Amino acid sequence: MANAFVHLELNTTDVAKAKAFYGKLFSWKLEDTDMGGGTTYTMLKPDQGPGGGIMKHPVPGAPSAWLAYVEVDDVGAATQKVKALGGTVLKDVTEVPGYGWFSVIADPTGAALGLWKAKER
Repeated sequence: MANAFVHLELNTTDVAKAKAFYGKLFSWKLEDTDMGGGTTYTMLKPDQGPGGGIMKHPVPGAPSAWLAYVEVDDVGAATQKVKALGGTVLKDVTEVPGYGWFSVIADPTGAALGLWKAKER
Protein backbone atom coordinates (compact mmCIF):
# COMPACT_ATOMS: atom_id res chain seq x y z
CA MET A 1 0.00 0.00 0.00
CA ALA A 2 1.41 3.39 -0.96
CA ASN A 3 1.69 5.81 1.93
CA ALA A 4 1.17 3.19 4.61
CA PHE A 5 0.84 3.94 8.30
CA VAL A 6 4.31 3.18 9.66
CA HIS A 7 4.50 4.50 13.22
CA LEU A 8 2.11 5.25 16.07
CA GLU A 9 3.19 7.62 18.81
CA LEU A 10 1.70 8.36 22.19
CA ASN A 11 2.37 11.88 23.46
CA THR A 12 1.47 11.53 27.12
CA THR A 13 1.35 13.54 30.31
CA ASP A 14 2.62 10.51 32.30
CA VAL A 15 5.15 8.29 30.52
CA ALA A 16 5.61 5.84 33.40
CA LYS A 17 1.88 5.27 33.78
CA ALA A 18 1.42 4.82 30.01
CA LYS A 19 4.32 2.36 29.78
CA ALA A 20 2.94 0.28 32.64
CA PHE A 21 -0.56 0.26 31.16
CA TYR A 22 0.28 -0.62 27.55
CA GLY A 23 3.07 -3.00 28.47
CA LYS A 24 0.65 -5.05 30.57
CA LEU A 25 -2.37 -4.67 28.28
CA PHE A 26 -0.65 -5.81 25.07
CA SER A 27 2.63 -7.39 26.27
CA TRP A 28 4.50 -5.01 23.96
CA LYS A 29 8.28 -4.95 24.21
CA LEU A 30 9.33 -1.49 25.45
CA GLU A 31 12.82 -0.12 24.81
CA ASP A 32 13.97 3.26 26.17
CA THR A 33 16.21 5.32 23.89
CA ASP A 34 18.15 8.41 24.97
CA MET A 35 17.31 11.18 22.50
CA GLY A 36 19.75 13.63 24.08
CA GLY A 37 19.08 16.69 26.20
CA GLY A 38 17.53 14.58 28.96
CA THR A 39 14.79 13.29 26.66
CA THR A 40 13.88 9.60 26.67
CA TYR A 41 11.82 8.01 23.92
CA THR A 42 10.29 4.59 24.54
CA MET A 43 10.11 2.44 21.42
CA LEU A 44 7.09 0.12 21.18
CA LYS A 45 7.94 -3.18 19.55
CA PRO A 46 4.86 -5.31 18.90
CA ASP A 47 5.26 -8.75 17.34
CA GLN A 48 3.59 -7.53 14.13
CA GLY A 49 2.33 -4.35 12.48
CA PRO A 50 3.85 -0.89 12.68
CA GLY A 51 5.89 -0.02 15.72
CA GLY A 52 5.59 3.11 17.72
CA GLY A 53 6.75 5.13 20.64
CA ILE A 54 5.83 6.83 23.87
CA MET A 55 7.13 10.24 24.88
CA LYS A 56 6.37 13.11 27.25
CA HIS A 57 3.88 15.39 25.51
CA PRO A 58 5.89 18.27 24.02
CA VAL A 59 3.03 20.77 24.45
CA PRO A 60 2.57 21.78 28.10
CA GLY A 61 -1.03 21.42 29.25
CA ALA A 62 -2.11 19.42 26.20
CA PRO A 63 -3.96 16.15 26.83
CA SER A 64 -2.42 12.76 26.10
CA ALA A 65 -3.08 11.68 22.51
CA TRP A 66 -2.01 9.14 19.90
CA LEU A 67 -0.51 10.40 16.62
CA ALA A 68 -0.27 8.18 13.53
CA TYR A 69 2.55 8.64 10.98
CA VAL A 70 2.27 7.94 7.25
CA GLU A 71 5.34 7.19 5.12
CA VAL A 72 6.03 9.62 2.27
CA ASP A 73 8.69 9.72 -0.46
CA ASP A 74 9.56 13.38 0.11
CA VAL A 75 8.56 14.82 3.48
CA GLY A 76 9.36 18.39 2.40
CA ALA A 77 7.19 18.23 -0.72
CA ALA A 78 4.35 16.46 1.11
CA THR A 79 4.44 19.04 3.90
CA GLN A 80 4.24 21.90 1.37
CA LYS A 81 1.37 20.15 -0.44
CA VAL A 82 -0.64 20.19 2.82
CA LYS A 83 -0.76 24.00 2.66
CA ALA A 84 -1.93 23.98 -0.97
CA LEU A 85 -4.75 21.59 -0.03
CA GLY A 86 -6.05 23.77 2.82
CA GLY A 87 -4.32 21.98 5.69
CA THR A 88 -2.04 23.40 8.36
CA VAL A 89 1.57 22.57 9.18
CA LEU A 90 1.73 22.13 12.97
CA LYS A 91 5.45 21.22 13.03
CA ASP A 92 7.62 21.75 10.00
CA VAL A 93 10.08 19.15 8.74
CA THR A 94 12.40 18.07 11.53
CA GLU A 95 15.26 15.58 11.46
CA VAL A 96 15.45 12.69 13.89
CA PRO A 97 19.24 12.10 13.73
CA GLY A 98 20.07 8.64 12.46
CA TYR A 99 16.45 7.73 11.68
CA GLY A 100 14.80 10.17 9.25
CA TRP A 101 12.57 13.25 9.03
CA PHE A 102 9.04 14.06 10.09
CA SER A 103 6.47 16.81 10.11
CA VAL A 104 3.09 17.09 11.81
CA ILE A 105 0.15 18.43 9.88
CA ALA A 106 -3.58 18.98 10.37
CA ASP A 107 -6.16 18.38 7.69
CA PRO A 108 -8.81 21.05 6.97
CA THR A 109 -11.02 19.55 9.70
CA GLY A 110 -8.26 19.85 12.33
CA ALA A 111 -7.26 16.17 12.52
CA ALA A 112 -3.52 15.78 13.17
CA LEU A 113 -1.28 13.38 11.25
CA GLY A 114 2.47 12.82 11.12
CA LEU A 115 4.42 12.50 7.86
CA TRP A 116 7.58 10.36 7.93
CA LYS A 117 10.54 9.73 5.64
CA ALA A 118 13.03 7.16 6.91
CA LYS A 119 16.74 7.66 6.39
CA GLU A 120 18.21 5.30 3.78
CA ARG A 121 20.05 2.45 5.48
